[in-house]
Amino acid sequence: MVKPVEWVLSRFSADIGIDLGTANTLVSVRDRGIVLDEPSIVAVRSGTNDVLLNGGAVGVVALDYLGRTPPAFQAVRPMRSGVIADFEITEKMLRYFIRKVQPPRSFVKPQVVIAVPWGITMVEKRAVIGSAERAGARRVFLVDEPTAAAIGSDLDVHQPHGCMVVDIGGGTSEVAVLSLANVVEGECLRVAGDDFNEAITQFIRNKYNLLVGESTAEKLKVAAGSALPLEQEIEVEVRGRDSLTGLPRPVIISSEDVREALTEPVRKIVGSIKSVLERTPPELAADLVQAGIMLCGGGSLLRGLPELIERETELPTRVSPNPLEAVARGTCLFLENLELYAQFLEGGDDLA
Repeated sequence: MVKPVEWVLSRFSADIGIDLGTANTLVSVRDRGIVLDEPSIVAVRSGTNDVLLNGGAVGVVALDYLGRTPPAFQAVRPMRSGVIADFEITEKMLRYFIRKVQPPRSFVKPQVVIAVPWGITMVEKRAVIGSAERAGARRVFLVDEPTAAAIGSDLDVHQPHGCMVVDIGGGTSEVAVLSLANVVEGECLRVAGDDFNEAITQFIRNKYNLLVGESTAEKLKVAAGSALPLEQEIEVEVRGRDSLTGLPRPVIISSEDVREALTEPVRKIVGSIKSVLERTPPELAADLVQAGIMLCGGGSLLRGLPELIERETELPTRVSPNPLEAVARGTCLFLENLELYAQFLEGGDDLA
């Protein structure tokens, strides 16, 4: 039940939902939808938490600093594996994003719904709430990412029927079976898009003696990554530094190389899906024969991944209509129906 005072305040505030991801942060505003999608990166002076450009080197601006800074500066990711690794920088990043989407003359602080990985500890939840409140939120609610992703993918989660969501983000992969808008069985795997990039980087170093950066590995993953053989294999030229001579040089990398590099992290994600299915109650497992598996998050866009999961689980597998925005869209729907969904949210008062 929403208190009368909160109802009045909510009429004058631009309440927001945040998908606070390891790689990207998406922000939605009630009645407006998703209004911001920027990298979760902040550029600071080395050894301090002073954000460059008068506090403006955040998100898209800070992305250009990644891997290209002199010793006096550094571009950092304050989120690691879906949780806060640096509280002060995360707070500054949130403040920047909240101010960016707020109306210029808004005198009422917003209510904020934040999606967090399923299964994080109470301490980690309090850290997220505290950072958001100090960044300018009036009231903070937490919702687990699988539930937000399911609602953002238009799954009917309110009925006593099973549905399965696999959200492969930047820092974590969330695997969950839901019923009645709650996770019945789930697993938060610390293997996701960043691990894909790291696997590609290591493979190129071992096979070609070439050192490449995170941005190059990400571009290669998008251009030539796959979980199954392609009808027409792809070749991409990448440039890096030779680990033996120390000189820059180009190398042609094939999609077969990238697929080999991704074998291990993909295998772990598929193994996690099977593990959750094995622990799912029989009646809900039976529902999944028809409902299947819904994939979302940036990792779901890896070529051949839905087909591989369907082959390994023998369950119909499909990708969310808008996989990159599913969680953020779910937080937006929570905002627009806060009184209805309040029973599924965790608020600051509950975690005090």
